[in-house]
Amino acid sequence: MSFKPLRKAVFPVAGLGTRFLPATKAVPKEMLPVVDKPLIQYAVDEAREAGIEQMIFVTGRGKSALEDHFDIAFELESTMQERGKSLEPLEGTRLKPGALAYVRQQEPLGLGHAVWCARDIIGDEPFAVLLPDDFMVGEPGCLKQMVEAYNQVGGNLICAMEVPDEATGKYGIITPGRRDGALTEVKGLVEKPKAGTAPSNLAVIGRYVLQPEVMRILETQGAGAGGEIQLTDAMAQMIGNQPFHGVTFDGVRHDCGDKAGFLHANIAVAFGREDVGPSVRDFARAHLDG
Repeated sequence: MSFKPLRKAVFPVAGLGTRFLPATKAVPKEMLPVVDKPLIQYAVDEAREAGIEQMIFVTGRGKSALEDHFDIAFELESTMQERGKSLEPLEGTRLKPGALAYVRQQEPLGLGHAVWCARDIIGDEPFAVLLPDDFMVGEPGCLKQMVEAYNQVGGNLICAMEVPDEATGKYGIITPGRRDGALTEVKGLVEKPKAGTAPSNLAVIGRYVLQPEVMRILETQGAGAGGEIQLTDAMAQMIGNQPFHGVTFDGVRHDCGDKAGFLHANIAVAFGREDVGPSVRDFARAHLDG
């Protein structure tokens, strides 16, 4: 069975990044680097690997650096060429004309509202949602794993990862049905359940493949947990009307919305790099031994 191809992805990047102040006072949190590449670049690279053709950034005030990052920097490139430097480090920042679209979320009304802001660009196509704070490391990438599952079962998919029971109150949690390898049928979703009430320990992580009908639900949806328009609530209304599955990610997730998680990501990526790995490992060993 074939399904409408997945060509578009939404990146909700309007958040203020207050957890990382003062670093994010003038720099978007999505531009914070993991070693030498900003978080948003990793997310865009992941989407491109999965076959996404159009990236839709839902931005806010003070986010112009995101647009500049994926633009052509004539002065920089010409200076590098004059000095005989390779432009290879900039390759991932140059996308095809029209491959990026930007829309403003004018009020911080929640993830569901941010996704809804992209409705006119999405139209009647299925689409992915990637939250750059969730830094996903795997081979293949997380979204590609989900697209491969989508090509088998269609419908809606969410990235699922097991979390400790005491952490379920921080996530959207899946009420699981039948399981088949990495695929879990989603019978229900609950946003940040109170301690002891979670239907499982399968948490929803920041990657989604959704059908366009979710936009019509978000159109009239009221505020949920935290006084915000929750994407989880809208997805829950689609369960039973369309196929809905969780895809357990085969890889490692770093929560880069958290300071410790961001540092973990930097260390993990540095360890795996040939250029900086040996030096960073030696530094870590010296300080751990001390």
